[in-house]
Amino acid sequence: METVEDSRYEAVRSRDARFDGVFFFAVATTGIYCRPSCPALTPKRQNVTFYRTAAAAQGAGYRACRRCRPDAVPGSAEWNARADVVGRAMRLIGDGVVDREGVTGLAGRLGYSARQVQRQLTAEVGAGPIALARAQRGHTARVLLQTTDLQAAEIAFAAGFASVRQFNDTIRAIYAATPTELRAARRTRSGHPSRLGPATPAQGTAGVPLRLAHRGPCATGPLFDLLAAEALPGIEEMTGVPGSRVYRRTLRLPGGPGIAEVAEAGGSGGTGGWLECRLQLQDLRDLTAATQRIRRLLDLDADPYAVGDRLGADPLLAPLVAARPGLRVPGSADPDETALRILLGRGLTPAAARRRGGRLVHAVGEPLGRPSGGLTHLFPTAGRLAGAPADGVGLPPRRLAALRTLATALAEGSVVLGPGADRAETTRRLLGLPGLGARTAARIRTRALGDPDVLLMDDPAVRAALRRAGQGPDAARRWRPWRSYATRYLATAP
Repeated sequence: METVEDSRYEAVRSRDARFDGVFFFAVATTGIYCRPSCPALTPKRQNVTFYRTAAAAQGAGYRACRRCRPDAVPGSAEWNARADVVGRAMRLIGDGVVDREGVTGLAGRLGYSARQVQRQLTAEVGAGPIALARAQRGHTARVLLQTTDLQAAEIAFAAGFASVRQFNDTIRAIYAATPTELRAARRTRSGHPSRLGPATPAQGTAGVPLRLAHRGPCATGPLFDLLAAEALPGIEEMTGVPGSRVYRRTLRLPGGPGIAEVAEAGGSGGTGGWLECRLQLQDLRDLTAATQRIRRLLDLDADPYAVGDRLGADPLLAPLVAARPGLRVPGSADPDETALRILLGRGLTPAAARRRGGRLVHAVGEPLGRPSGGLTHLFPTAGRLAGAPADGVGLPPRRLAALRTLATALAEGSVVLGPGADRAETTRRLLGLPGLGARTAARIRTRALGDPDVLLMDDPAVRAALRRAGQGPDAARRWRPWRSYATRYLATAP
């Protein structure tokens, strides 16, 4: 009888990139751990051990393969789909909460004791929060070593290490190389000219270049179409023409404002690929948080194979899935901002929502110290919006009252959004706010909370498709747990 580990070994033998980031394998005879698609010679089965996370492999004493760079794989889609404490914890650790607030802060956000969080993470993924955060710091440090000319001490603290000694020890343990050796081995990119154009320093650095890996195909056209339609003047802008566009936006980060730029056209290799990104940060310690927020916005940790298998078997959705493999459901770079914008634009066309949002941003948004192109502001904080004066905002009284109510709840913490939020509890609290109905709450749950299983029955395309098929809402049960993707396929159908 075939076991889970037998199936994983078959994935390794076939170098199946679909499983990159889903699990890792380590080889006892070499002391190295790899991603499943590693092109090296397949090791013997008796020498292989499987791990759920890179941190677990590192904790067992293995170092990262220099050939396949397993630390650079997309995140597992499982952590985005799961609503339990482990899924929430993995999303928060990815956002850098352990580096900023420690394990106690992580546990407090989850509503559990630090011991409970440690126990559950170790049981599920083979590593506790400190080990997971350490693996992430190591990856951040490698990126900075190989993409910037910063001094090692600057990189150590930017990556979240408490000391240069800790930084050196971690790099040696993970990569079996010193920071100097890693920097000397940086990959040349002469064959890949940047699609982002020259850097324009705006927030304290010339920009950190990144390659944002994704699993499987990624339909960037529809993704960038939606970002362009929603782009809020002053906060976001889209430049270029379809096929070679660049999306730019401001970010409110723990260490100060930042700017992210992402190119529509990416590179590919096998069944995966990457999008080119550049981050301009006032504080380099925000690199991890900024990277994760852009990944969530673009839904880059999605598993298009799992989505395609489920939705592609449905007669109504099969032709849409075949026509657009790898369709993504955009998430959020700033959950509070996303929720407020959803409420602000409720019932409006995208163009009208942009005009209304633009007036709001210029009335109460926070100006950047140095504008960059069309990027001039940060979206106003919930606290600032809660006390915004009626004059100058240009909102109808009832919409302004609802916006203030939501902003107050976010500012006071009675409603908490973001990667670690309890989705069911947050939805319940949203529905308890006056002026915010089930449709708005569902959209917030999809975008701000990143729930992959929300069916937006108020979307005209969804209603029309079900009506044409002679089916009711109950038919959508077979689309679980990917109903957010089903909604997106129907909404973008030609």
